[in-house]
Amino acid sequence: MTDFLERRLTVIHYYCLGSNMPSCLVLLLLFLHLVCTIKVPLDPNIQRDLIQPPTIIKQSAKNYIVDPRDNILIECEAQGNPYPMFSWTKNGKFYNVAKDPRVSFRRRSGTLEIEIHGGGRPEDYEGEYQCSARNQHGTALSNKILLQVSRSPLWPKENLDPVVVNEGAFLILQCNPPHGLPPPVIFWMSSLMEPIVQDKRVSQGLNGDLYFSNVLRQDTQTDYSCNARSHFTHTIQQKNPYTLKVLTTRGVPERTPTFLLPTGTSSSKLVLRDEDLLLECIASGVPTPDIMWYKKGGELPSRKLKFENFNKTLRIIGVSEEDSGEYFCQASNKMGSIRHTISVRVKAAPYWLDEPKNLILAPGENGRLVCRASGSPKPTIQWFMNGDATEVGAPNPNFEIAGDTIIFREVQSGNSAVYQCNASNEHGYLLANAFVSILDVPSRMLGPRNQLIRVIEYNRTQLDCPFFGSPIPTLRWFKNGQGSNLDGGNYRVHENGTLEINTVRKEDQGKYTCVATNILGNAENTVRLEVKEPTRIVKGPEDQIAKRGSSVHLDCRVRSDSSLRLTVTWIKDDTQLYINSRMKKDEDGLTIFGVAEKDQGAYTCVAKTELDQDSSKAYLTIQDKPDPPQDLELTEPSVRSVRLTWVPGDDNNSPITGFIVQFEEDRHQPGTWHNLASVPANVNSVILQLSPYVNYQFRVLALNELGSSMPSPSSERFQTAGAPPETNPGDVKGAGTSKNNMEITWTPLNSTQAYGPNLRYNVKWRQRHTGEPWSNITVWDNKHVVWNTPVYTQYELRVQAENEFGKAPEPSTMIGYSGEDLPSAPKYFRVYEPNREMIVVEWGHPEHPNGNLTAYNLRIQPFNGTRTGKAVFETLSRNQTKYTLQRTDPVSRYRFAINARTQVGAGEVITAESPVRLDEAYTKNQVDIATQGWFIGLMCAVALLVLILLIVCFIKRSRGGKYPVREKKEVALGPDDNKEGDGSFDYSDEDNKPLQGSQTSLDGTIKQQESDDSLVDYGEGGEGQFNEDGSFIGQYTVKKDKDETEGNESSEATSPVNAIYSLA
Repeated sequence: MTDFLERRLTVIHYYCLGSNMPSCLVLLLLFLHLVCTIKVPLDPNIQRDLIQPPTIIKQSAKNYIVDPRDNILIECEAQGNPYPMFSWTKNGKFYNVAKDPRVSFRRRSGTLEIEIHGGGRPEDYEGEYQCSARNQHGTALSNKILLQVSRSPLWPKENLDPVVVNEGAFLILQCNPPHGLPPPVIFWMSSLMEPIVQDKRVSQGLNGDLYFSNVLRQDTQTDYSCNARSHFTHTIQQKNPYTLKVLTTRGVPERTPTFLLPTGTSSSKLVLRDEDLLLECIASGVPTPDIMWYKKGGELPSRKLKFENFNKTLRIIGVSEEDSGEYFCQASNKMGSIRHTISVRVKAAPYWLDEPKNLILAPGENGRLVCRASGSPKPTIQWFMNGDATEVGAPNPNFEIAGDTIIFREVQSGNSAVYQCNASNEHGYLLANAFVSILDVPSRMLGPRNQLIRVIEYNRTQLDCPFFGSPIPTLRWFKNGQGSNLDGGNYRVHENGTLEINTVRKEDQGKYTCVATNILGNAENTVRLEVKEPTRIVKGPEDQIAKRGSSVHLDCRVRSDSSLRLTVTWIKDDTQLYINSRMKKDEDGLTIFGVAEKDQGAYTCVAKTELDQDSSKAYLTIQDKPDPPQDLELTEPSVRSVRLTWVPGDDNNSPITGFIVQFEEDRHQPGTWHNLASVPANVNSVILQLSPYVNYQFRVLALNELGSSMPSPSSERFQTAGAPPETNPGDVKGAGTSKNNMEITWTPLNSTQAYGPNLRYNVKWRQRHTGEPWSNITVWDNKHVVWNTPVYTQYELRVQAENEFGKAPEPSTMIGYSGEDLPSAPKYFRVYEPNREMIVVEWGHPEHPNGNLTAYNLRIQPFNGTRTGKAVFETLSRNQTKYTLQRTDPVSRYRFAINARTQVGAGEVITAESPVRLDEAYTKNQVDIATQGWFIGLMCAVALLVLILLIVCFIKRSRGGKYPVREKKEVALGPDDNKEGDGSFDYSDEDNKPLQGSQTSLDGTIKQQESDDSLVDYGEGGEGQFNEDGSFIGQYTVKKDKDETEGNESSEATSPVNAIYSLA
């Protein structure tokens, strides 16, 4: 501190050598004021030991108006050491409080309490009061307090005659309220206590009068009464009301404006600084004039400007000197305009530039008190010492008065006093107290002893060492007991003794000692500094966009000093986040499950220790389906269209990609909504193309990436007129449900295609390529069944829609089929072996398919002599006519059975066997057996045997041997065939005989014969089955042909010649 003073004094010395003495003196005084002032600490233990002259800390207002119904309190509070004594003056004379039993001091206070209740007259205590607070070190004075009692005088009694005025003329209703303290609040009402409606034609002036710019006939509908409301009692006094009588004329003449207030072309206004400036212009005229305001040579101060009373009053809040000048108000209507000039002067009561402050000095020190004030006009400065002007004027070697400054030199212990500065002009005064206290105190420490300071590395820190002494002690800092003073570089010592370390590092950790020294003694204190690792969020949360219902993880990984207790908290939108059951907080961050719209916001991770904290912030955006559109409106109605407009809802952070317009009609499917139109996202209005005879109601859905919104509120209904149908039913089909019918079906028109009431369908049909006339019927359903149709016959079909307004266009002709039946057997069935490894089966499509073939069923069973293998079943394509079987062994033969299928079932079965194979025929070294002797002998034996058999046959035939042969033809049973009997037989492979009714040759060719019996269909139909061991069980149905006789006895036997020829 001493080095500091020496450097500053050297600078001032060189400055004074090159400048005039007055400037040097001012600089020196300023320096002394800055460096020699002692501040008393707020520590009550210190203040209790120090002397202090009185200081006024609370007092009543200068202009003090009291309610006459309450006790009076005149406040005066002060402090000092020792505690001050109080006294009062009233109207400049000593006021003996003890003589008036109604007046007393409040305990340990200078406040006066005046008891009014119980007969006291408050008017007796009106006057100017001033409080003095005194102890042995000086006297402080309060402001002069002017005490006044509030008054609310009554209106004088008066009788007011009706006011007669011509229509269109101006009118002023005077209020003239009685004087009150404070002035009452004025307002106008009717005698029925209804407020008078004011506008730019009728308004109240600042003086309380009611001004009519022009009178209208309707102004007579009420009376007008001026009212005054008291500030303290809140009572309202009402003046006798005015009544108006308006003399009307046919036409009210228009006239140019004239000013009612202020009068003339110019006026002036005086206002004090910091008060509100109110300028008023009220004009008459027909039509009612408009008021405009201007300022000469500049713009109106818009920052603190207000227009009131329908632009008739200009208010400038808190005026200053620059608001002085000329203001213009202009009244204008279509007949002309006039202008009034108001000259504004701004004066100022005294206000402080530099208010004197308390001064504490040590013996032998220098100082000063400064009292600077300004005003308009410039205020006069007067000094008092302990409330007495004569004392401050007496010669004193320790101080000197230089205008607004008192200079103290080498003060002594007895120079303590309170000085008053009074700054006054014609508009008011200021009074300030400032004491000079001379203290003689040795150095002492004020802070706690051996304090521990913990600080985060790389931060700035301050080691406090509060101290006090008079004269002001010199303070030095030392580290770890070292002798060098810490000041400069990374260290800075403040005047209050605080040691500031700009950037703390690990090596700064240690023990610091501060030592305060003055001429009366030394004092020291110790502070221990610990440096900690900073708390850092190494990975914080990042901004995220999440879909509603998904899970979100917000990172927050923290590194901190292990010796400090770390807490991690989450803040959402500046509010502490409550971790609920949908959230999981761990050391890595925060997880939110099933996010919803309420989870959107700013999330801040706060990692905090007792020394520092770090935070990281991210914004979580929740995407959801859009809100439904609102405010549906129908416009531009037409016969077959209408415009629908809507207001889109919130997109919930996912851009709207489009809209779907739906409709509902209340005739056919009430309550069912259908899609009508898709609209792009940038459109909120669409013209809807509608169908006739539909009572529409619309709604709109918004779409975004997450789906569709809830439907909007429904629109009003819109009815279209009827018309004939424009389309016919679609998907017209004809198909049989049994072999003798055809069911015609179609897709009916929906409610928007009906176009009118009583929708029906005209159904037509006829056999194709026959040229027969159309059969028709009208139905209201979506199908019709035609009976007694031939089996699987093509039909031409037409279905035409019709309603009460007419028929639809002619429909297209569609092709249908009557019912199907069981198919006949394949036209032929052939088996041959092209080589030893495979067998080929071929067949022809049935001659009478009786429907649409769906597949072929092929049964394959191997056999060898009396042994049979397991049967295999194959389902073959409807278009297939050939099947190749790969042999599994070279010896076995195969038995085949096949039939065709339609949707009704399986048809007639036809069977065949693989041809007989002689092994010698396939040997590599074949010989010509025809030249072999044994072969010639065998052939002769066979020929002889055949000849014998022929002879036997002829003999038997000549004897009349006959056997009946029944022909059976498989036909489907109809409703009339129940009386016919059934015939059936069982097929067995036990005796290894060829199937009855088939003729076998080596080349495998089999021709269908007119045999007595034929196998019926087998497979899924249930009429023909294969049993488990592979044998075939066929069920026969028999119906006698009308052209055949039952006594047909001829039969065809197998010719041995043919057999021999086949072997050859």
